[in-house]
This record gives sequence, structure tokens and C-alpha cells, in this order.
Amino acid sequence: MKLPLLAAALACVSLVAVADEAEVKKAVEARLGKVEKIARAPMPGIWEVTVDGQIFYADDKANYLIFGNLLDMKTGKNLTAERQFNSLPLELAVKQVRGSGKNVMVTFEDPNCGYCKKLAKDILTLKDVTVYTFLLPVLGDDSYEKSKAIWCAPDKSKAWIDWMTAGKAPPAAPAKCDISGLNKSAQLGGKLRINGTPAIFFAGGERVGGYIPAAEIEKRFSPGS
Repeated sequence: MKLPLLAAALACVSLVAVADEAEVKKAVEARLGKVEKIARAPMPGIWEVTVDGQIFYADDKANYLIFGNLLDMKTGKNLTAERQFNSLPLELAVKQVRGSGKNVMVTFEDPNCGYCKKLAKDILTLKDVTVYTFLLPVLGDDSYEKSKAIWCAPDKSKAWIDWMTAGKAPPAAPAKCDISGLNKSAQLGGKLRINGTPAIFFAGGERVGGYIPAAEIEKRFSPGS
């Protein structure tokens, strides 16, 4: 094939791929709502689409939608859960780093949750960990007010740890504090269908609903666990 013809053929292939993506996106939006992201999934002939923070899958012809997790049979990894973890808006979370911070976990917590306070004390004993905590005030108005105070504190991490581990409440949130990030954090909990706190997510894709002690957390950081 001559070079001009080859270039034309490649252009056609590219245009077809774009058209396929557009058609899949349009079909999914007709069923589920606005598509936030769309990309080829690791499985041939399948598209990964993100709608309202949730990951779904669609076939090339947009005839079928798949709700569930995509697993890698060779590694045993939950690819869907890993992608979900990696797409979390961590800038909305309260961050604390201990040691090297090489092990990463994410929590969703209410400041009035007893088991969250127990978890907070356990986290203080962990080594080499980065913890991202999304404030999720689900236990009433007082939880929301405490979350606002923590969110608006000069040092969110210190305010969170002081309250959860020592009962030292931060000053009330000033009237001019921008709480849009806090509200987005709470909305994210709804998108992820978190019905109780604490909820814990690990970088490998595992999701734990409820409290687990430090020893169990450490196991999930260990290679091969």
C-alpha cells in the first residue's frame, strides 16, 4: 500500500473509533445520565464508563450495559475497585501522613461516630501510612456542625485528630468559610452508596464497611496478603 493510501486508511480507522466512542457515550447517557469519563476497558470490545462517580461497562455496539466488578483472572485484582479508588477526589479529604506514607488508605467518617473514634486512635499506631479521610456527617445536625468546624480549621488534620482521639473540639466555623468542599465530600459518600461509617478503602481495591483494628489494616498493607 502506498504511503498516502496508508495514511488515509489510518485516518478512517481513527474516525471510526471516535464515532464508536460517541455512539456508546450517547447510548449510555440515554439510560444512566451524563457520562463523566469513557475509555477502553482492559477487556476487548468493552468500554469503561463513569456516571455519577460509578463505573459501568458497555459493549462496542452499545447494546448491553454491565453493572459489577471486572476482575483480572491472572492477578486476582479487582480492576473496577482499583479504578474507583484511583479516581477519588483526594483534594477533598483530610490528609494525615505517618512515617514514609507509602501505604495508602481512604476513610469516610462522621465526627460523632464511636467506631470512627476507635479507628482514629488505631490509625495513630500505624507506621508508614497516608490516610485520606472524607468527612461524611450522617448522624445529624451536630455532626454537620462539627464537620464544618474541622473543615474550616487552619490545620484540618490536627483538628480532626484532636477531636477524634482526645475530644478537643475546634472553634466553630466562621461565617465566611467556604464549605463547598465539605458538601462535595458528603455528596461523594452518597454516590459511593456508603450507608454507614466508618467505611474504609484500600489502594488494592478492597472496601470494608465498618471498623477493623490496626492489625487487620496492617495485613492489607502487607505484600501478598
